[in-house]
Amino acid sequence: MNILIIDGQSGRMGAQLIEGLRKAGLGPEHGITAIGTNALATGAMLKAGADQAATGENPVLVQCRKADIIAGPIGIVLADALLGEITPKMAAAVGQSDARRILLPVNQCRTSIPGTANKTRAQLTEEAVQMILQLCKPQG
Repeated sequence: MNILIIDGQSGRMGAQLIEGLRKAGLGPEHGITAIGTNALATGAMLKAGADQAATGENPVLVQCRKADIIAGPIGIVLADALLGEITPKMAAAVGQSDARRILLPVNQCRTSIPGTANKTRAQLTEEAVQMILQLCKPQG
């Protein structure tokens, strides 16, 4: 499985996802690629244990075509989200990818998601980690 984590701003959410996957023992057969919308986000995710990382729009466009799973804040499918760091092309690439998307429902970017108000970021991240681990299990 090729897992793509996309994040912006500080990259903390993406880093938490990667840390959770590594702590859960996700093996080397499941590569984790981190794409940050800025250098700070990319650095945080690389430090958290991503196998490889890049920054910017074009890496998002390319890696969305290669990913089996894409994870990150819900803003990665909303043009101009994350304080404008998500370009329309990036949002379209994530939305049009054949990958399975695991989007953390953060009630920001002028978008509210009912039913998420009672969960902390840590709880949402742990739930996303568990979903990704389920998808990575061999089908038998």
